[in-house]
Amino acid sequence: MSVPAAHASGLLMLLSHPARLRAFAELVRHGRDGCTIAEMSIHLDLPKPEVGELLGRLVGAGVTTGTGDGVYRAVADVLREAAQALDRVQPIAPLLREYPQLRSFFSHGRLTSLPPTLSDRYQQAAELFARFLAVDGVLTEAEVNDRIAAAADDVAAVRRMLVESGWLERDRAGASYSSARVLPTLSNA
Repeated sequence: MSVPAAHASGLLMLLSHPARLRAFAELVRHGRDGCTIAEMSIHLDLPKPEVGELLGRLVGAGVTTGTGDGVYRAVADVLREAAQALDRVQPIAPLLREYPQLRSFFSHGRLTSLPPTLSDRYQQAAELFARFLAVDGVLTEAEVNDRIAAAADDVAAVRRMLVESGWLERDRAGASYSSARVLPTLSNA
């Protein structure tokens, strides 16, 4: 597991505890004003020592801050940064930097929708996936599907797009695939 994935996993585990999640949500709700342990005790209907322990864990994870005046505040940016770090380590992320016009079709490193079939973006998406598959030689349908599944849920649609746009060539039996043409050099390469 990568460092960003481990960090995000730790944050999710921390916030999977219902009382800690409620405490964090309450701090988010209070915004810049924050909350003291006494106020949080009232909001959560928990004893002050238990609230202190909850807030201590949140501070330790960096999702809240505690100040000398006893006021705790949420640091929600930590969650956003963890999500962005996870996005950056997705297998297709380096290629999306080369194809910024396709980012709107992806969410968290996963293809969420295909561009319209007759559009330039459709051809660009096909080229992006041709690069992502990096077909060298002959692959079985299962191998092609496994590679596509790393970045898309609708494997059949992406495979069909690659064949229709001429990036993949399927044998007559439909059991194996090979690269149908040479990929152009990237402008940033």
